[in-house]
Amino acid sequence: MSKKLDIQRLSLNQITTENWSLQEAIQGCTDHQIPVISVWRHKIAEVGLLEAKKLIAASGLEVSSVCRGGMFPALTASERKERIDDNKYAIEEAAELGADVLVLVCGPSPHKDLAESRKWVQQGIEEIIPFAEQHGVKLGIEPLHPMFAADRSVITTLGEANALQQSLGSSQVGVIIDAFHVWWDPDLYSEIEKAAGKILGYHVSDWKVPLPDIFKGRSMMGDGVIDLPRIRRAVEANGYHGPIEVEIINQAIWDMPGKESLELIKQRFLSCV
Repeated sequence: MSKKLDIQRLSLNQITTENWSLQEAIQGCTDHQIPVISVWRHKIAEVGLLEAKKLIAASGLEVSSVCRGGMFPALTASERKERIDDNKYAIEEAAELGADVLVLVCGPSPHKDLAESRKWVQQGIEEIIPFAEQHGVKLGIEPLHPMFAADRSVITTLGEANALQQSLGSSQVGVIIDAFHVWWDPDLYSEIEKAAGKILGYHVSDWKVPLPDIFKGRSMMGDGVIDLPRIRRAVEANGYHGPIEVEIINQAIWDMPGKESLELIKQRFLSCV
């Protein structure tokens, strides 16, 4: 039997309400007593960092993370430096908004040499660690499902993320466990154990069969095949008791009336996570 979840751990990852502005997402959280939000950078850009900071401060919401940094691999040194500079700005955004974590979607390979691209990922994170430390922001390496290796991330398993974290050797770096991306992995639970003390976030959605889309393929918790309570118990047993982000990228859910969407999220969070 899974221990009952406290609604105070619910974080609305803003991509779940992609049709909303930052102000609308904040208002939705306050109206529906959702205490935490994860903010996406393109939504910050729409209003500007100072206005975003003001809106969040006025709301009283906690910010669980900023999404996203990463995207390190590029063919030229100048392009890779641009990526580093952008990540430093993302760290500044996270610090200004009071977020403890910047989520890193590490980036795809710009050519067919995946090994070299993974080296660029490591080098990129190494370069921003001191800056993150200065600003009090942790860097969360999020492995993505292998179907995203070609366009989003060459880090595709929790084992890879753990190995990268260990290689970097910094307490400023940890891992993000997103159930949609890792549920299938036969080594998942042993890798969660290896990540003990270094888990910086847990994200939930579900894998419905058939998958409705690749990018917009996540479904509401309880509508798919992922054993979300088991993964949560494993994450908690290995030291993570922070916010649980509901991160659903799905056009049908984006198109739902906001009140209906948030009420369903709360119901399923308590009954299915």
